[in-house]
Amino acid sequence: MSKNEPVRRRRRADADRSRVAILTAAITLLDERIDASVERIAETAGVTRQTVYAHFPSRDVLMNAVVDELTRETTQAIDTLDLDHGPALDTLLQLIDLGWRSFEQHPLLLHLPQTAGPDERHDPVVERFERLIRRGQRAGEITRDLPVAWLVDALIALGHAAGEAVASDRLPAKKAATALRTTVLRLLTPG
Repeated sequence: MSKNEPVRRRRRADADRSRVAILTAAITLLDERIDASVERIAETAGVTRQTVYAHFPSRDVLMNAVVDELTRETTQAIDTLDLDHGPALDTLLQLIDLGWRSFEQHPLLLHLPQTAGPDERHDPVVERFERLIRRGQRAGEITRDLPVAWLVDALIALGHAAGEAVASDRLPAKKAATALRTTVLRLLTPG
C-alpha cells in the first residue's frame, strides 16, 4: 500500500458522504418544491454549490440521481413482498400500493416529465408484474383474455395516469389511489 492510500480513502469517504448529503437534501427539498435551486440544495446539504456540481454536473444529472435513488428504495421495499405465494392478484395490488406510497412520500415523482417509450427504471417492476400476472393467469385469478405484456403496459400507464391526475389537481391522492385499485381490479379480474 502506498503512503498516499489512506489520504485517497479519506477523500473517497468524504466524497461519498457529500454525495449522500446532497441526494438527501435534494430529495427533501424537491419533495417540498420541485423547482428548489441547486444553491438551496447545497446549503441544506452543508456543501458548496461547486461540490454539488462536482458530483452532479447539471441539475438534470442531479434529478436523475434522485429518481434513481428513489427507484432503488422502492425496489428494496418491493423485494420484501412474497411474490411466489398467496393470491397473485392480492400481491399485485400490494405491489401497486407500495409504488403509490412512494408517490405519496415523494411528491417530486409526480412532477417529473414523462418519457416517451419504455423507461429502464420500470424494469424491476415490469419483471415482478409479469411474474405475478403469469402466476395469476395459471391459477385463474387473472384474465387470460389479454397478453401479459399488454397487462403490464396497462398497469404502468394506469399508475402514471393516477399520478398525473394528482399532480394536476384533478384528483386528491386518496381518490386517485382508490380509482387506480378499482381500475386494476376491473382490468385483471377474469370475466
